[in-house]
Amino acid sequence: MMTIIYGTLLFVAIVVLIYIAQKDHDNIDIYQWTMLLIMSVVITAYWLRSQVATADGAYILQCFAYFDSTYLLCVVILYLLHIIGIRTWPWVKIVLYGLASLHVLVVFFCYHTDLYYSSIILTESSMGTAVRTVPGPLKILHLPYMAVMVGVLMAVVVLAVRRRGTYPLLHFIAYLALPLLTMVLYGVELLLDTGFSLIPLLYGLGAVMIALRYDKAHAYDIGFLMAESHREDEEKGYLAVSPEREFLACNRRCRDFLPFLKDLQVDERLPREDELGRKILKFLDAYEKGYALRTKYKLGDMTCIASLVPWGLGRSGGQQGYLLEIYDGTEDQHNLDILSDFNRSLNEEVREKTRSIREIQRKVVLGMADLIENRDSNTGGHVRRTSDIISIIVAEILRQGKLPLTEQQGRDIIRAAPTHDLGKISIENNILNKPGQITEEEFAIMKLHAAKSGELVKILLDGVERESFVQVAYNVARYHHERWDGRGYPEGLVGSMIPLEARIMAVADVYDALVSKRIYKEPLSFEKTAAIMCEGMGTHFDPRLKPVFLGCREELEQYYQQHGR
Repeated sequence: MMTIIYGTLLFVAIVVLIYIAQKDHDNIDIYQWTMLLIMSVVITAYWLRSQVATADGAYILQCFAYFDSTYLLCVVILYLLHIIGIRTWPWVKIVLYGLASLHVLVVFFCYHTDLYYSSIILTESSMGTAVRTVPGPLKILHLPYMAVMVGVLMAVVVLAVRRRGTYPLLHFIAYLALPLLTMVLYGVELLLDTGFSLIPLLYGLGAVMIALRYDKAHAYDIGFLMAESHREDEEKGYLAVSPEREFLACNRRCRDFLPFLKDLQVDERLPREDELGRKILKFLDAYEKGYALRTKYKLGDMTCIASLVPWGLGRSGGQQGYLLEIYDGTEDQHNLDILSDFNRSLNEEVREKTRSIREIQRKVVLGMADLIENRDSNTGGHVRRTSDIISIIVAEILRQGKLPLTEQQGRDIIRAAPTHDLGKISIENNILNKPGQITEEEFAIMKLHAAKSGELVKILLDGVERESFVQVAYNVARYHHERWDGRGYPEGLVGSMIPLEARIMAVADVYDALVSKRIYKEPLSFEKTAAIMCEGMGTHFDPRLKPVFLGCREELEQYYQQHGR
C-alpha cells in the first residue's frame, strides 16, 4: 500500500519537474528547481525503502532520505530570504551547505559501522516493508544540527516580521509551512515509531504548490521582469502592477519617483487618495483603452517620464500585469520646452505673416470692388449693402437650422460677398453705365461678368486663403445669377445643382437691386419688393429660403431705413 502511495507521489514530482521544464522563461528560479529535485530524490528513497529486502539497502536509502533535513532545508531558508528581499552573502551559503554536507557525510561514512544506526529492523507487512532504526552514538549529532537550522529558520521569520509589507506574505507563508510541517510530522513519527513516513506526502503536495505558484513567484521578482539590458540600470525605476492594479514589486530607484510606494505593501492596490497614485491609475486606464503609451508628471522640480508594457509569464498564460519604466526626464523636457518655444514663435510669426497677407488680400479685393462700384453708376453702394444684409440672412438661416449650413460656412459666405461682382471690371463703361434698357447683345456681354468673377477669385485668393473659403468665394462669384428653375447664367444650373452659398447670395443680390435706387429706376417699396421675392421662391430662388426671408424681412427693412437706399 505504502509502495503505491510513494510511487504515486514520485510520479507527481516527476510530472511537476517536466511541467516546470516546459515553462518558456528565459530565467529559471534556481531555488524552486533545486527544491523539486531534492524532493524527488527523497520521495524516491522512501519509495525504494518500502520495497527493500536487506538492512544494508535500507541504510543506503535512509542516507538519501536525509537530504530533506539537510540540503532541502538549506534551500528553503535561502529562498525565504530571497522572498523577503535579503541578498545572502556567499559565506552564508557556504556555512549552511557546509553544515548540511558535513551531516550527510557523517551518515554516509557510518555505513559499515553502528555509530549512527546501531541496527536497522525490517518488518514485512501488507502495506510494504516497514523500516525501524535504532540510534547509534553519533545520532545525537542530529539534535544540535537541527537546533541550529531551526534557529536560523526562526531568525528568518523575525526578519520577515520586521520587513512585512515589502514582500508577498502569502507566498512567504506557503514556503515557510513546508519545513515547519515536516519537522512536526517527523517528531510525531519519531514518537510513534510507525516504520512508515508520511513526509513524502508533504513533498508531493509541495511539488504541486511549486507548480501552481511558479509563475506567480516570477511576478514578485522585479529583477526577472526587468529586461536584461536594464537590470543594472540604477537611473530608472521599475514598477510591476497586476491587472487589478495591485502593487507587486519595484526596485529601489522607483520609490524616488513614486514616494507613495514607501508606505505601500505588496498586493495592496495603488492608492487613489494619493495624487501620483491617481496619475498612475489613470495612465493604466488610458493604456488599456489605447489612448496612451507614455505619460509624464512633475515631482518637485523633476519631470518624470513613465512608459508601460504588459507582461505575461509562461506560454499559456495571458496578460498578468504591467511593467512601468520611469526615469528622470527633466533635461529632455527642458530641451522639448526650448524646441516648443521656438516652434511657437515660428508659428506665431507664420500666422502673423499669413494675417498680414490675408489683410492685404482683403484690401485688394475690397479695393477692386470699390473700383468697380465707382465705375458702375447703376449700383453705387451695392457691395457694401449686400455684404451687410448677407450677414442678416445667414444669421437667420443658422437661427432656424433648417438648411445644411455650418457657422464656418456662414462666416465664409459673409467674407466672400464683396467678391461676387469682381468680374464687372472687364465690362465696358458704355454697357455698365447705360442709363436705359440694355440690348440683348449688351446683356450677353454683361452676363460674362459672373464667370469672370469666379476666375478673378481664383487668381486673387488661391494659395493665400483656406481652400474651403476659396471654393465658397468662387461659388458665390460664379453662380449667384443662377436661378432655381434653370433659367439663370452662366451655366443654367437647376435646383440643388446650384451651390447653397450662391443661392443665398442671389437673395441678397436681388433684394438690394429691388429696394435700391438705380440710374434706370426708382426704389421699390418694401411691400412690393417682399411680394416679388416671395413670388420668386421656387422659380428664381430656392423655395426653402422663403421662411428665411420672411423671418428676417423686418430686420432687412430696418437696415435700409437706417442706412438709406
